[in-house]
Amino acid sequence: MKNIFNPVYRQEYLKGYSSGLNPYLTIDDTKNEVYAFGFCQGREEYEKMNGKVVYGIPQLIVTNKVLEDFLLAGMLGMNINADGYNAFQLDIILKWYQSGVEKYNPEQSEYLQEILAENGIELTQ
Repeated sequence: MKNIFNPVYRQEYLKGYSSGLNPYLTIDDTKNEVYAFGFCQGREEYEKMNGKVVYGIPQLIVTNKVLEDFLLAGMLGMNINADGYNAFQLDIILKWYQSGVEKYNPEQSEYLQEILAENGIELTQ
């Protein structure tokens, strides 16, 4: 592969990577080697969290942001709603949630609820 600090190389790689994260897209054979490498890396990232594309595209897509939200919910001792996720995704989500539960601090949760209440935000359980 070429120098990753080359802006042109990096731009093509990122285009491929973002295309690979979209399960509805397939690799464009007319693109160059760098784009193809980025696409493969993006597809691997997608499949690591959502399962193989050949097994179908799930109703809801898991991203790093979604996993971080479940981790935070576990850290704050909040209930989660996992409806719409498939078994593969639930396995990943539960690992992140459990990691958050292990770091749960009831005092932190109470402190956050006080701050939210002061700002007129109510949490439903």
